Amino acid sequence: MTSVVALPTTRTGVDVEVSGPPVVLVHGFATSGDVDWPVGRWAEAFAAAGRETVVVHLPGHAGGPAVGAPDEVVTTHLLARIAEAVGQEEVDLVGYSLGARLAWDLAATGVVSVRRLVLGGLSPMEPFAAVDLAKARAAADGGPQPEDMLTGIITHMVTGPGQDTASLLNVVEGLAREPFDPAARAPRVPTLFLAGQEDPMSQGVDHLVAQVPGAELRHVPGDHVGALNSDEFRAAVFAFLEV
Repeated sequence: MTSVVALPTTRTGVDVEVSGPPVVLVHGFATSGDVDWPVGRWAEAFAAAGRETVVVHLPGHAGGPAVGAPDEVVTTHLLARIAEAVGQEEVDLVGYSLGARLAWDLAATGVVSVRRLVLGGLSPMEPFAAVDLAKARAAADGGPQPEDMLTGIITHMVTGPGQDTASLLNVVEGLAREPFDPAARAPRVPTLFLAGQEDPMSQGVDHLVAQVPGAELRHVPGDHVGALNSDEFRAAVFAFLEV
């Protein structure tokens, strides 16, 4: 088995009295920690309230390591690498989109000690297992665009400006080998689900909410990107984490 190497993180400490556990932030697919969790909007505000933040930089994304093979990023190994980066202390955990999928499993498996959990933009479906990787890789190399919608969307995401296309396609393949299976395990910690009112990716999220005892679902304005950037999303996170 590949050795567990901690993923890189950006930690922002506090200069005031500590008021609670560190807040771990996990970004989505084909974006980055800097894009999803801008320092001025998240880390600085948490720091002012006495909360350290830990932004995890996922493999294949800006700030994270390149991915040479899918074996490096199968779900189990990726969870272990995040846990190694976070450490053994209790944390509040916030994930968005792919980050929420990983946060669900981090809390459900207990590899990270989670006090409170926020899952934003979480899809109840497993998208990566349905991607035609051969056609996606061919299109990324200049071939014809995939005909099926999902593969086309993923191909567009991984070939955008500044993207490490080969690494991201390896991420897709690695995660698809161990698909998201919420029925197999669910978090048992206080959990807040946040979904955009116009976000098609979060449709059906209420089925996931029902699997988490005492979980709360809140809808905020916006589509998949707009929801994360909304003031309502940020306010809900801060309130739930008692900031």
